[in-house]
Amino acid sequence: MISLDKAIVIVPTYNEISNIEKMLETLHRLHPSLNILIIDDGSPDGTAGVVKKFQEKKSNLFILERTGKLGLGTAYIKGFRWALEKNYEAVITMDCDFSHDPEAIPTFTDKIGAYDLIVGSRYIGGIRIMNWPMQRLLLSYFASIYARTITGIPFSDSTGGFNCYSRKALSSLNLDKIFSIGYAFQIELKYKIWSLGLPSIENPITFYERTVGKSKMSRKIIVEAVINVFRLRIKKIFGTLQ
Repeated sequence: MISLDKAIVIVPTYNEISNIEKMLETLHRLHPSLNILIIDDGSPDGTAGVVKKFQEKKSNLFILERTGKLGLGTAYIKGFRWALEKNYEAVITMDCDFSHDPEAIPTFTDKIGAYDLIVGSRYIGGIRIMNWPMQRLLLSYFASIYARTITGIPFSDSTGGFNCYSRKALSSLNLDKIFSIGYAFQIELKYKIWSLGLPSIENPITFYERTVGKSKMSRKIIVEAVINVFRLRIKKIFGTLQ
């Protein structure tokens, strides 16, 4: 267990003007000592401006701005490097659209110390996904089965984005060799940490479909995930994973 002032939550954003202010206010109200890092990919809707305004009343809120929509994976890698430089003990990853419940954050940080990777799982002990269309639910569910079958990763939910990583876990990775850009990044990161033998556990969460804003899922992201799962397994076999 660590205190929230030694942890940081990283929230990538692109055109989240309809969610960002509410998210920042919610995090500040629930967890005032928790550090927050927003990584904005040049949102043309003014998302970054809202964050900068909020910084006037929250000293532990930070923002990194990028020049364009460069992908989820590269956003998180930039955030991980920044967090390691600032000596945070734990990094939580979550979405800005309230699909991940901010109230659940302590259920992750309470496990840091005993575990280096805490995987937010929508499927362990039953399916807890609210208001998703059946097609999207099946795609997500079978994607995790696919990743588990090909790679041997033991998690029931390897594709989710609500996770927590210890400083040790992130420091153990060669971040320069992370090759996934879209949602396949979630699988790659978990697989590489698990392959290092670091203690890992799944943490039951409830996932809520966003009510405002637009999903970033696309066919290109799905194809990348299918291909990269095979790449991970091949790299593991030939000893080039890390």
